[in-house]
Amino acid sequence: MAQQILITGGTGFIGRDLCRALLSRDSTLTILSRQSPDAVRAVCGRVAVVNDLNELKNHGGFDAVINLAGEGIAEKRWTEARKRALTESRTGTTGQLVNVMKTWGRAPSVLVSGSAVGYYGDQGDQTVTESTSPVPEFTHQLCRDWENAALDAEPLGVRVCISRTGLVVGRNGGFLQQMIPPFRFGLGGRLGSGRQYMPWVHRSDVVAALLWMINTESAKGAYNMVSPAPVTNQEFTQTLAKVLHRPAFLPAPSMALKLALGEMARLLLTGQRAVPARLEEEGFRFQYRTLEPALREALNY
Repeated sequence: MAQQILITGGTGFIGRDLCRALLSRDSTLTILSRQSPDAVRAVCGRVAVVNDLNELKNHGGFDAVINLAGEGIAEKRWTEARKRALTESRTGTTGQLVNVMKTWGRAPSVLVSGSAVGYYGDQGDQTVTESTSPVPEFTHQLCRDWENAALDAEPLGVRVCISRTGLVVGRNGGFLQQMIPPFRFGLGGRLGSGRQYMPWVHRSDVVAALLWMINTESAKGAYNMVSPAPVTNQEFTQTLAKVLHRPAFLPAPSMALKLALGEMARLLLTGQRAVPARLEEEGFRFQYRTLEPALREALNY
């Protein structure tokens, strides 16, 4: 049966593939975006477009809502003003979304809302599952508040799933777009010590898991949206260099990254050895379980 679905962040790196997947299943999509309808449809396909959540007040309702909105966390240095903007783009939008839901003729059966493995903070080399206690730093506080805003939908009778997503590997975008140029010129290498873990996941698996959350009535709560095989930064850069047939011998020193990026350098120099414990326990199966095939598909090598 075709579903009526509202998506925020539908034009993003994950959202545009998700839209195509849902449209292939005959879903009817409404996309929240500040872009023009023509620009959104050029990316997402045959969708309805709203520019402001207030346009959806007193709506009849949707079968499902997927909330992926949020400014890019690594786009600018983390000043206090930037931190507030990152928080507002997530918690503010999510809080407004839940408040608008309260005016609908019927509540959605499910809300799938974004988050990130940054929820756990720096975890060193210990294995991180959904039950791991977080380290209280900025990324944890950001994700905690984002998740709590989504969980406010539960009293409406909505099943809420939280997607704690890692570094997404895929074609034509994402963090690989920034990593590839120096590697192509033979100037790539590890970041800092290279021992920090990079919890990666292929975009196809993210889209498949989001669909699984929508359609699996028993799915609820937080899920680590990462591959089953996290790697260290050194392993990642060596594999990337191998796929591109380039060397990887020019490391970026930790001090230089800290001077250039300030607190935001922690995104590059710390990490989580996160695994998708709940997804695998509850029956989801990954297409890309290991890094090299995922990179070869993403880079068309």
